[in-house]
Amino acid sequence: MLFKDAITKENLLKYYVKTETNQLYVQGIEELKSKGYKILGIVCDGRKGLIQAFKDIPVQMCQFHQSAIIRRYLTKRPKLQAGMELMDVLNLMKQTDKESFVGALNLWYDKWEQF
Repeated sequence: MLFKDAITKENLLKYYVKTETNQLYVQGIEELKSKGYKILGIVCDGRKGLIQAFKDIPVQMCQFHQSAIIRRYLTKRPKLQAGMELMDVLNLMKQTDKESFVGALNLWYDKWEQF
């Protein structure tokens, strides 16, 4: 498990584990806090219960894992027009800001709501 500073790209802490657990994530954050690091936010893989484990720290799922979940439902080459357009919206996620992405997703939803 690797805890990394998103700004400096510095590796702050790593654990060699057989299996990642939410408790190990909590332990890692507590260890970093005890070393004087101020945790401004957490980007994680979205494992079940992990986002809820941190009440006082903003947490978000990384874009890679968000995309992977959506691709599991869509496939990489959707055949229906709604799926193709949703894949186009998904591909915007890496290239745009939150407001633009949410706007594109809302436009897609408005168009395909009945689908």
